[in-house]
Amino acid sequence: MRKNAERSKIINVSRARELDRIALQKYFIPSIILMENAGRAVAEAALKFKPASAVIFCGCGNNGGDGFVAARHLFNKGVSATVVIMNDPDKYTGDALTNLKIISKFKIKIKKWNYWKTDFCSPDIIIDGLLGTGFKGEVREPYASAIKKINSFDKPVVSIDVPSGLNADTGCSGGETVNASVTVTMAAVKKGCIAKSALKFCGKIIVADIGLPRNFL
Repeated sequence: MRKNAERSKIINVSRARELDRIALQKYFIPSIILMENAGRAVAEAALKFKPASAVIFCGCGNNGGDGFVAARHLFNKGVSATVVIMNDPDKYTGDALTNLKIISKFKIKIKKWNYWKTDFCSPDIIIDGLLGTGFKGEVREPYASAIKKINSFDKPVVSIDVPSGLNADTGCSGGETVNASVTVTMAAVKKGCIAKSALKFCGKIIVADIGLPRNFL
């Protein structure tokens, strides 16, 4: 675990959601700004690996939205970016949909996930934005096969907030779980990421500053 993660406060999923609400209601920080800052932090972590190409797997929630932002920043740094979405574009909503629309205007390849049909050359790095802190239970399709695909590459993986398939409160695996090289967690370490059962999945943990006030936690 990295030093900034060791010094970070540890929060559960309920507290993380409360912080998002307080950010808007007390400090007037809209969620799309938090998403922008989160996605940029993920891109910065990925760029440390000096990739020429990246595949970004994006689920239908805010985790996927962070992935769309990361894809845009990687693209703007000259990285060949391919985004894999897990559903039809009209199934995305809110800030995630806004950022999907934004990257659709860039020269970023966007493909819908299909285990048998979604093909791409082995990338230099993979961004895991499939399942976020809201995940619990067992990983189901189409996410299970996407996680298997991610783990099949012998390449660095950067997970957003928590490796997909990991319960962010308990640290328990939901069956298929991403083996991350780096986990970029937002504002504070999630409780499940420091559980003994989770350490093999999280890799190095980086706590990202997403623009919340100092001493906010």
